Amino acid sequence: MKVYDATDTILGRLATTAAKQALLGETVKIVNSEKAIVSGSRENVLAKFKAQRDRGGPVNGPFLPRMPDRFVRRSIRGMLPYKQQRGREAYNRILCYLGVPDEFKKEKLISLKAAGKSKLPTLKYITIQEICRSLGGKL
Repeated sequence: MKVYDATDTILGRLATTAAKQALLGETVKIVNSEKAIVSGSRENVLAKFKAQRDRGGPVNGPFLPRMPDRFVRRSIRGMLPYKQQRGREAYNRILCYLGVPDEFKKEKLISLKAAGKSKLPTLKYITIQEICRSLGGKL
């Protein structure tokens, strides 16, 4: 079991790492998922996700989660072959949490140095919590 800390980590790079580990049969848990970041200017990122939310209707999708932990898990799903058996099994091995649960306080958290915000070419980024709040999330 690997426990990743998503604080100030680029979401896409975290998602690819988690997806690869899950496909190899490893159980992946991600804590502080609301503190992960998406690069780009605030206006462009929010416009992209609002357009994605407004696509479709109340019956047909795509359905975009509004809770940060589910939002991160859905992003990881995009990196998996989730329509195949091995992708579904890998997706079930991935769990995301808001904050750090008590069961992981004593665990050693893995932070991805190669995926930190220091690797961004620009200083423009927005956290997952801010994106979800703008989409109508309660957190």
